[in-house]
Amino acid sequence: MSDGAKNQAPRVAALGGGTGLSTLLRGLKAHTPHITAIVTVADDGGSSGRLRRELGVLPPGDFRNCLAALADDESLMTRLFQYRFGQGEGLNGHSFGNLFITALVGVTGSFERAILEAERVLAVRGRVLPSTLENVTLVADLRAEAADLARVRGESAIPKAGRPIERVFLQPEEARAYPEAVRAILQADLIVAGPGSLFTSVLPNLLIPGIRRAVAASPAVKVYVCNVAVQPGETDGFDAGMHVRVLQQHAGRGLFPYVLVNNETTGGPHPLHWQPVAARYPRNDGYRVIERDLIDPLTPWRHDAQKLGEAVIALWNEQRRRE
Repeated sequence: MSDGAKNQAPRVAALGGGTGLSTLLRGLKAHTPHITAIVTVADDGGSSGRLRRELGVLPPGDFRNCLAALADDESLMTRLFQYRFGQGEGLNGHSFGNLFITALVGVTGSFERAILEAERVLAVRGRVLPSTLENVTLVADLRAEAADLARVRGESAIPKAGRPIERVFLQPEEARAYPEAVRAILQADLIVAGPGSLFTSVLPNLLIPGIRRAVAASPAVKVYVCNVAVQPGETDGFDAGMHVRVLQQHAGRGLFPYVLVNNETTGGPHPLHWQPVAARYPRNDGYRVIERDLIDPLTPWRHDAQKLGEAVIALWNEQRRRE
């Protein structure tokens, strides 16, 4: 990218977690170097959960994936960062990157400093920031028998409960937003939420009052990227309109005036019981839907990074021309 193109490229704040956010980042970095990933810290499963419980650090896994996505994908260090141990007492299941970030926390004295040093090691284009530095827990109220609700604590436990989700919230509910994340949102030209697990990756960032207020106050182009596949245990039976309805119920109407939806449901081999998210949504409900072919043809239950990046940047360019 030339210096002139870099100067014209948008400043992007991307909110989420899990594999969806890292897919978006890989697609965006071909179009702009001005990317800030704002990552949920509610993860409590797998390697991240073990490190969080045993060492008291913020969960590093989503940060590792975002750092790798914004780094040189072909570099040895990036591949090393993503390496996962398959055996060894105490090591089995851990990724090298998670252990590296955790060690950096001990060396530098803070999680935010550890991420900054990891960015330098990987020559990352952009920034990766936590939405909060507080030790938050994601809690869900699930529909149970009759009119009763069952409460489940912990991000990893929610999809396993096997019941429809009524609402999710954080404890503490008034967790303080990380100031650098708020600054990135307010300075952004384009704010993207998703793709990713609606209840456990996208919403946890927006449940932090300071993050939600910053998104609402920003004059940026704001778009929600809907998942291409239903996620068992979270969004069973959801179409695109139901995704947006849940987003509005938790974060407020009008927060994301644009919604990017996949409209290609054919494709190559897919796992059993895979169900695409149908491009069905109410008309004139306060947001504009952009339908595009966004799937990876080899794994049609996932977004294609290049298609997604191009679609998001095309939306921003369209809105910029209208100004």
